[in-house]
Amino acid sequence: MGKRILIIGASGFIGNALYKELLSYFDVYGTYYSPDEFLNQNQVFYHFDASKDDVDDILNTVHPQVIISCLGGDFKDLYKVHQQVSAYTAVTPDCRLLYISTVSVFDGYDKFPAYEKTKPLALSREGKYAIAVEKLLKELPSQKYAILRLPLVLGVNAPKIIELKKAIRDGIPFEVYADLAINVTTDTKISQQVHYIINQNKYRIFHLGSNDLIHHHDLYEEIAEKLGTKKPVFKHIYEVNYDRFFAVLPKSNLLPEELRINVNDVITEITLNESIQTLKTTIS
Repeated sequence: MGKRILIIGASGFIGNALYKELLSYFDVYGTYYSPDEFLNQNQVFYHFDASKDDVDDILNTVHPQVIISCLGGDFKDLYKVHQQVSAYTAVTPDCRLLYISTVSVFDGYDKFPAYEKTKPLALSREGKYAIAVEKLLKELPSQKYAILRLPLVLGVNAPKIIELKKAIRDGIPFEVYADLAINVTTDTKISQQVHYIINQNKYRIFHLGSNDLIHHHDLYEEIAEKLGTKKPVFKHIYEVNYDRFFAVLPKSNLLPEELRINVNDVITEITLNESIQTLKTTIS
């Protein structure tokens, strides 16, 4: 087996995708929060409540060589967890920390898309929290951490796609922003990118979004059209009279060509996988 990896937040949407991708290649462990009898009986999953439990107990049991943090919850509790995880990484030889960060670290300005060297500026609590964790990691030696900033993440089972399907089925409004330009990615592409970053011992800051942009409303209208279902009721929201940007574009720290993605790839993956899943359901 390869390196021993601990995914903190492995039962979430992104964490679960990472677990599935890495499981066949590494010795992978994870944490989960919500009660789950299957995970409770699985010897590689540990129940973890950031508000009550001590993450050091899990770290000292698993002895990970790579820690991937994609944990959700109360920001105050999460910050304490990352203080402990950073301290463990600092004193543990051959241990690296990968932090799944967010485009929200740039929500303090919207006139341009953000690149790896753009200075973060946030107004939201989520963005300020993520900046604080990034600062923690930057106190580590540079080769012991990687900051992976994500844009909107979609996939067949992504919360937003589930919400879109529900809106189509029930005829309820689905909110889209007409003045918002974004970039996107998928859970499967992120998993492949993280796999590469671990294998190649890559470090620094990565922007793991598509290399192009699309308006928020265009994205969901195209997805809905390709799903082949009836069109949902789109509620168009206009917040300003100019194009706003909410995007993390890769520029100075690029991954290999085969690991990059564009908006059309994202739409195709979601709608193609949906078709395959529907076919399997019909056959069974």
